[in-house]
Amino acid sequence: MERTSTANDLTDRLRTRLETERKKIEELTANELERLGENSRRVARRALRSIERDTEVAVGNVRELLVKAWLRPLIVGTALWLGTFAGSWATMQWLSRSIQDRIEERSMVDVQIAGGREMVAEIEETTWGVGLREIDGVRYVTLPRGTPVLTAFTFDGRPYVELRRE
Repeated sequence: MERTSTANDLTDRLRTRLETERKKIEELTANELERLGENSRRVARRALRSIERDTEVAVGNVRELLVKAWLRPLIVGTALWLGTFAGSWATMQWLSRSIQDRIEERSMVDVQIAGGREMVAEIEETTWGVGLREIDGVRYVTLPRGTPVLTAFTFDGRPYVELRRE
C-alpha cells in the first residue's frame, strides 16, 4: 500500500519541516543570543572593573592633590602658630620673672639701704657725730659741727683734727 501524497500531506509535511527548522533557528538564535549576552556581560564587567580602577586612581590623585594643597600648608601654619604662641609665652614668662626678680631685688636693696641709714644714724648718735676721714694719706678726726675746738682746718663747716703716729 502505497500512499500517494496529497496536497494536504505536502502542506503538513512542509509545515512540520518549517516548524522544525523554525525551532532549530530559534534554538540557534537563542544560543547565539545567550552567547552574545554572556560576551556582552563579560565585556561590561571588564569595562566596569577598568572604570573602577581608573576611578580609584583618579580619587587617589585627587586625595594626593588635596594633601599637597591643604594638609601641608595646614601643618606649616599650625607649626608656625604654635611656634609663635610658645615663643611669645616663653618670652612673657621670662620677662615677668625678670621683672619680678628685679622688683624683689629692689625691695631687698631698699630694706638694706634703710638698715644702713638706721645704722649710720645709730653710729652718729653713739659717737656724738665724731668721724674718721683720710685725705691724701693723712688721717683726720672729724668733729660735729659747731664744736668749739682749735683745729688745723674746717671742711664742709666741720672742724678736722689731724691724727699723727708718734
